[in-house]
Amino acid sequence: MIEIVPVMKQVNELFDVYADALERFDAKAMAFLYQPPCILLSDDATTVFNEYSKLEGFFNQGVSFYRQFGIANVKQEIWSKHNWTGKIVKVKVRWRYADINNLPIYTCDYEYVLKTDKNNHLKIVMSVSLNEREKMEEWQKTKKSTK
Repeated sequence: MIEIVPVMKQVNELFDVYADALERFDAKAMAFLYQPPCILLSDDATTVFNEYSKLEGFFNQGVSFYRQFGIANVKQEIWSKHNWTGKIVKVKVRWRYADINNLPIYTCDYEYVLKTDKNNHLKIVMSVSLNEREKMEEWQKTKKSTK
């Protein structure tokens, strides 16, 4: 008999895996947490990905940034989880990025829409950046002014 993990527990597990993939700069693992077609949304852009390979390429650009700026530790705080239906969940997450010494670099907020796939695994179908660009720019300005 196959055990089906409750949806709300799967939310925690998914974001634990996501944080681990971010720390390892593993764009492929990050991409497989999504279910194409999926949408990445911010104030500046709306991007739809229909293929894992294109999503992985997009994440490779992001992990290059993380490497360049010394991000080595990633922690997530799940602020809220709401069942919209039995198979769709909205989740708000605060991401905390730190350097190799665990000194804070910046934090940012995202909201996600997750949906259970045909194998009863939660996957991200929409990711909304609420303030990452602003938080990165703020951190970079602070970094420059301390040099």
